[in-house]
Amino acid sequence: MSEEALVHRSGMLAVGDGHEVFWEESGAPGGIPALYLHGGPGGTLGRGGYREKFDASRFRIIGLDQRGCGRSTPHVTAPGYDLAQNTTVQLIGDLEQLREHLGVDRWLINGVSWGSTLALAYAQAHPERSLGIVAMAVTTTDRFQVEWITETVGAIFPEAWNRLAAHAEQAGIGYHRGQGRVIDAYAQLMTHRDPAIRDAASIAWAEWEDHHISIGAGLHRDPRWDDLEFRHVFATLVTHYWANDAFLAPSILERASELSGIPATLIHGRRDVSGPAVTPWQLHRAWPGSELIIDEGEGHGGQNMIDTWRAANTRHADRIGARG
Repeated sequence: MSEEALVHRSGMLAVGDGHEVFWEESGAPGGIPALYLHGGPGGTLGRGGYREKFDASRFRIIGLDQRGCGRSTPHVTAPGYDLAQNTTVQLIGDLEQLREHLGVDRWLINGVSWGSTLALAYAQAHPERSLGIVAMAVTTTDRFQVEWITETVGAIFPEAWNRLAAHAEQAGIGYHRGQGRVIDAYAQLMTHRDPAIRDAASIAWAEWEDHHISIGAGLHRDPRWDDLEFRHVFATLVTHYWANDAFLAPSILERASELSGIPATLIHGRRDVSGPAVTPWQLHRAWPGSELIIDEGEGHGGQNMIDTWRAANTRHADRIGARG
């Protein structure tokens, strides 16, 4: 990682409800503010590889661990944690508090996977604060997408989906395939009072995650699952948000006209079967000022898409700089 891309400032911001959000800055202090939103929910900033997707000499790069995960506190796994305090509206509120705390007027918003949903929802809530959007592996986390990723795509991965559903059926919570949604079952399992039940559910969920994103990248076990706390936080947040359609009603697509006038680059892999290309295509068609780039050879990410992501940020920097 270049010297410019190293973190030079970080902190914890109290955002209410007893929550503190971890944030960090790198790049040029006087550069174009660029916000990065990680995936998951619960994916965290990780080791900071996101910073390499920006030209650190041109951008003031800002990242945060979203409420309830990573270096933010408390984790959703903390005893007595109230998940009602963790919704998309509250995440958007956290972003606004961070923007004000850092003295940012407007920023270029980047999001990957779930982070693209949060980026879009933020821009709809605060278009006046959005210089533009760069979204990769585009999601909107509406009912169609949730049903697709937790039920329909099981037609492609029948063995893995059978294991996912069978675990929920055998957990003794009253779930039976065909009579309920597997996502609702796992949201219930991840908040069960018995820690052994939560742990077993997190393992089953992690295996499903590895499978549904495997086309284009190959089937690999994510080494982050070895960290029990990360695995529990991730599975708790993902099932919580997906079971509630990201707490977005009307959906992002139903409100797409509210994004009109915000420049955007939408980057998606044709082989991303966990999030089919119809979603970014529909969003692009309803969004004047957006561009859609479909990578024919990639799935839910990959080096070609990452290169496209970095180039898109550079083009937006040229546009923003030219506009002054």
